Amino acid sequence: MSKTLVLQCSPHVGGVSDSVADLFAKGMAEAGADLRTVALRDYAIAPCTGCGACFRPPNNCVLAGRPLPGQKGDCPVLDQAEEVFQLIAEAQLIMISSPIYFYFLPAHFKALIDRTQRFWALQGGEDRIPMPLSRAKPVLVAMTAGRKRGNLLFSGSLLSLKYFLAPLDATIRETRLLRGLESLKDLHERPAVMAALHAWGHDWGHRLAAENAAANSLESPIYGLPTAISATLTSENAKP
Repeated sequence: MSKTLVLQCSPHVGGVSDSVADLFAKGMAEAGADLRTVALRDYAIAPCTGCGACFRPPNNCVLAGRPLPGQKGDCPVLDQAEEVFQLIAEAQLIMISSPIYFYFLPAHFKALIDRTQRFWALQGGEDRIPMPLSRAKPVLVAMTAGRKRGNLLFSGSLLSLKYFLAPLDATIRETRLLRGLESLKDLHERPAVMAALHAWGHDWGHRLAAENAAANSLESPIYGLPTAISATLTSENAKP
C-alpha cells in the first residue's frame, strides 16, 4: 500500500497540472517516499443523479459498480468511483493537482466530489460530528490556471474541496495556487516555480518519513493543525 496518493485531476494528459503533480512526486520519490500517482481520468465515474438513495441505510450509492449511463451490450464501462475512494482511504497523505476551468474544477473531478454525498449521509449529514483537525488526514492541493488575474480565481474550488474532504476525514494542509500557466511553455519558463514544486515534494517526503518514525516510537504526529482554509481564500489579491 502506497502511503502517499498523488491524484492528477485533469482530463488533459500531460498538461500543466499533470506536470505539477509529476514535479512534486519526483521530489517525494527522491526523498525515499512510497507514493502512487493516479490519473482520475483513467477511472469511469457516473455523475450523481440526486436520487437520495444514499440517505437510507446502508448509505450505499446505487451507481457503484453499475454501467455508466448509455452503456449497453456485453462489455459496458462500469462505474469506478468506489475504487478511487478506496485509494483515498488507504493513503496516509494525499496530493491533489487540478487545473481551473472557468473558475472551477474539471467536470470529471466534480463528478467524484458529488459522489461523496454517501459518506456525508453515512456520518449524519448536517448533524455529523467533524473529526478534530489534528487527526484529519493531510491533503496538499495544487491548482493551476491560465488566467493571470482574478480575486476569486481559486476560492470556489478550495471551498468545494474543503467539504469534499470533510466526510472523508481529511483536510487541506497546504496549497500551491499557480496563475498564468496556460501551457507547459509557461511552466518551463518559470524554473524557480518548478524547483519550488520539486522541493515541496522533497520536503513532504522527509516529513512523512519523520511522521512514520514518530508513530513507530509512539511520539506525537508532526503535521499539527492545518492552515485555515479561510486564510487561503483571502490570499488572492489580484483584481477580479
